[in-house]
Amino acid sequence: MDFITNTPEPPYYAVIFTSIRTPGDNGYAQMADKMVALAARQPGFLGVESARQEIGITVSFWKDLESIQNWKENTEHREARKSGREKWYSSFRVRIAKVERDYGI
Repeated sequence: MDFITNTPEPPYYAVIFTSIRTPGDNGYAQMADKMVALAARQPGFLGVESARQEIGITVSFWKDLESIQNWKENTEHREARKSGREKWYSSFRVRIAKVERDYGI
């Protein structure tokens, strides 16, 4: 995830996950890598960008709302979210936004 995602022409959707972690790794890094690899195989997945300091922000890009819902219902992703609530995050927020413009260099 050391690059900016090459997204298609809008519209498409962004899922913005903002989090504050609990102390220690507790298996987080391994699961995060697994979830990115799993998401990349999901229909409608367009890419992901992530940064972490005190607050972590991960933005995943999706073709449509149906693709996002299917990812949310994925069994392995459900288990990872459960672990996140129980041991990895002291606080988090999920926001879903429709991207209407996209430009850069």
